[in-house]
Amino acid sequence: MSNPVDLKTQKYDRQLRLWATTGQQALEEANICLLNATPTGCEILKNLVLPGVGHVTIVDEQKVTKQDIHNNFFLDPDSTGQSKAKLAAELLQELNEDASVVHIERNPSDLIHNSPEFFDPFSMIVTVNMVHDDMLKLSTICNESSKILIAVKNKGLVGVFSIQSPEHTVIETHPDNATDLRLATPFQHLVDYVDTFNLDELDQTDHGQVPFVVVLLKYVDAWKKEDNSIQIPLSYQQKKELEKRIAAGKRTPDEENFDEAISNAWRLCSNDHISDEVRHIFEEPSCQSAHSDSPHFWILARAVRDFVENEGGGHLPLSGKLPDMKSDTLNYIGLQNVYREKALCDLEAVKKRVRGFLEGSEVSIPDETIEIFCKNASNVRVIQYRPLTENHVLAEKLVNWVKTDENICYLLAYYGADKFRSKYGHLPVSQVDFNPFKEEVQAYIESLGVSSADTQEVMSSEATDKAILNFIRFGDMETPNLAALIGGLAAQEAIKLITHQYIPINNTCVFNGITSTSSVFEI
Repeated sequence: MSNPVDLKTQKYDRQLRLWATTGQQALEEANICLLNATPTGCEILKNLVLPGVGHVTIVDEQKVTKQDIHNNFFLDPDSTGQSKAKLAAELLQELNEDASVVHIERNPSDLIHNSPEFFDPFSMIVTVNMVHDDMLKLSTICNESSKILIAVKNKGLVGVFSIQSPEHTVIETHPDNATDLRLATPFQHLVDYVDTFNLDELDQTDHGQVPFVVVLLKYVDAWKKEDNSIQIPLSYQQKKELEKRIAAGKRTPDEENFDEAISNAWRLCSNDHISDEVRHIFEEPSCQSAHSDSPHFWILARAVRDFVENEGGGHLPLSGKLPDMKSDTLNYIGLQNVYREKALCDLEAVKKRVRGFLEGSEVSIPDETIEIFCKNASNVRVIQYRPLTENHVLAEKLVNWVKTDENICYLLAYYGADKFRSKYGHLPVSQVDFNPFKEEVQAYIESLGVSSADTQEVMSSEATDKAILNFIRFGDMETPNLAALIGGLAAQEAIKLITHQYIPINNTCVFNGITSTSSVFEI
């Protein structure tokens, strides 16, 4: 009989490669609430239920209409007049038996204003096409209870979603190129290993099997001796001259290891520094004053910062990761061991500092967590989200954004449409609504505190008029294709936030299906 764990691993094999067992466990422990079972809302849940999110609750009091059946794949053709939340939950549940999908036939607005305690059990709230006043109240509830909120709006061919979250820390950002070979400032063990090679004495076969790291450092060392300098070649002319010397050292035109040395010469000045993002984390008060009761991320950040200033000599802990390269097995393993031993040495130093911070407390941080932080130290991130009730950055940058990116105008249209609906009882859907709709967009901009001159500049923009007119043409309709696309985008960000892996947006995304473009605005 098959082991259940093996079956589960087999079921989620491809996604486990993306976020490993730690990410999968975070998904399974997540408890998500969807407000409004629209086509977009159901598509979001589809993309969360399939990878194994543990608990989902759908809140919607409406009954299924013929229009719902036309654009929502999660409703049956014969379900007109039945509970939309119930039917959507049943069909979504069929996608994955590991998930628990339940429904509640209640008015989301009523819960927000009269029963805010309803949201206490949830770790994430997702809303779709919720009116602005309800959204502001829910934003406050989520902010006070440290819950993640994803607010989605989708009509016609343009969709928008915004994220509000407590302080979000990411250790495993999965950058495309995270290899630190420490070529600009090689550590002593690497220097000693390179010194064991004499390229001139090697036969033809062995000469073509020397790892490019050794080749590159050999020629850098020769450069320093020839120029009687301690400086590595940094200028464009110097690097070109170094590449020319390496090319001249090839014994045959097809020595790939020498070609790799030339193509990796850029690493001499590009891979040993600490990024501005990481330095900013080290300067954060949460890092500088970290103590045993601090979140694990900040304890680890403080330990690594102190390591950099002491044992690291200005460098982050070495990750120990080695890229593939032209080499025979013996030389590659030898070089790999050099980097691994240095990485383990750095890791032990950081572990010692972490233990020092936690000494005398009941808090413990697993060695595996410390190791993951050290391996990813060069790319850790902290995102400070603002509540959706705050949009002063939108006011400050609005004029410039309108000039440079017309997609911001669709965000204004959505906000103006909410004000229009509050005043007239429906969304703008016909040409006669154009002027009143435009007035509400202007009223929204003015409510931000934008100056009269800047407001007029925005309102006189051709991009603003186009966004308003197109929104009217959307006719208060969710199209299945955009629902699927926006559902995928929003769910992707939700998974990043739940797993604390990869870097989520901060904080608003607009997808324009008319021009097939997307924009991210930190408002």
